[in-house]
Amino acid sequence: MLNIGSVVLGVSDVPRAVAFWSRALGYEPRDRLRDGFVLLRPADGGSGLPVALMRSGTEAQERPRVHLDLYAGDAAEQAAEVERLVALGARRVAWDLYPPDPDFVVLADPDGNRFCVIDTSR
Repeated sequence: MLNIGSVVLGVSDVPRAVAFWSRALGYEPRDRLRDGFVLLRPADGGSGLPVALMRSGTEAQERPRVHLDLYAGDAAEQAAEVERLVALGARRVAWDLYPPDPDFVVLADPDGNRFCVIDTSR
């Protein structure tokens, strides 16, 4: 039986992406950067899903078919995490597909990869 081993994000600047995602998630590189690829894992040895960063020559999709959802426990935690991520280098994305009273906020990492911060209390 197969299982998901990691999620891979294409990025133009791998060291910059390592710095952002390591601080955003509390992850660390498993090994040194090799051939434009590095695998990040939870720094505390926890069971979080690994995130791989791979050098890519293509631009991030404006409306990606696959993206990361990062979970926050409630609206206050969501707001604090959005501000923390923006301070780390993420940017808010003008998202015209927000439903009324959304439980998610769309951000982009420094490479433009979209991801969401979800208020899971709703």
